[in-house]
Amino acid sequence: MITYKQSGVDIDKGNRLVDKIKEFTKQLPNSNIISSIGGFSALYSLESFGSDLILSSATDGVGTKLIVAQMADKHDTVGIDLVAMNVNDIITTGTRPLFFLDYIAYSELEDRVLSDLVKGIVDGLKMSNAALIGGETAQMPDIYNKGEYDLAGFCVGLAKPEELIKNDLKDGDAVLGISSSGFHSNGYSLIRKLFFDIAEYTLETVIGKKTVAEILLEPTNIYVGVFEKLRDFVKASVHITGGGFYENIPRVLSDRFDVVIEKNSLPEVDIFKIAQDIGKISDVEMYRTFNMGVGFVVIVDEKHRDVALDIVNKNGFDAYSLGYVKNGKGSVEIV
Repeated sequence: MITYKQSGVDIDKGNRLVDKIKEFTKQLPNSNIISSIGGFSALYSLESFGSDLILSSATDGVGTKLIVAQMADKHDTVGIDLVAMNVNDIITTGTRPLFFLDYIAYSELEDRVLSDLVKGIVDGLKMSNAALIGGETAQMPDIYNKGEYDLAGFCVGLAKPEELIKNDLKDGDAVLGISSSGFHSNGYSLIRKLFFDIAEYTLETVIGKKTVAEILLEPTNIYVGVFEKLRDFVKASVHITGGGFYENIPRVLSDRFDVVIEKNSLPEVDIFKIAQDIGKISDVEMYRTFNMGVGFVVIVDEKHRDVALDIVNKNGFDAYSLGYVKNGKGSVEIV
């Protein structure tokens, strides 16, 4: 059995770093900060500047999915991933993405590649109704090899205080899932080891009706539009990224509630089963690494469950009734 850690990614080490960062930041100005480090996006009050508006911010990259893009010489979708990883974090707080900045680091790239990267970013921002207001390119020949690059993004959002998602949960609330487009931009260190090293697939290998390249470069879903339709019913929301269900959902539980996910309520997505079989991966490791077909989770009052499911289904995604909230200590059970 192979694990994410054995592929080179240590989730626990990342969590320890977050704890260390929290310790260090106590030395910094923080009177306007109204959220703690470790959330999906940070909230900053403008009250001391004479406004009741709340800013949010998030930063993220695309990870080693970029290696697949470079292998396939296809670069027009990872820009969408870059935007998605940021704006999907922004909306979890109830804020709306306003603007975005990008950072592209490389050694030597063709103009075509740079153009495709920016085109993907713009395509993602169109879907997010957000502006591109700046960016940075850094050419570093002693850091990257020819043809290699890395991407990072930074997004700012805005909301009125009454628009913020309060995470005011109660026993019996309904947990709903919104469909992913596949692996999104997480777990690719493990995916690449599974597909290319163990199974010895190539980019041209056909699985179902798609090549491996098409499956692995499918861009991350952007949930800004559907969330806007749902926001009046949402009590808490979760972007399922690195860490899967076990690491992401507890961020909104405040150590006072547990979430129970009923495994048979999740979609059956063949590619996750194929990955699991290749590596003989345990269920716990799968749900701690991948989104398993659910890229975003919202928690609503049980009485709003059906209307929320209907909104999702009518706005371009599949919706799933995944489980429920119960009193507890901030854990996730998958049964």
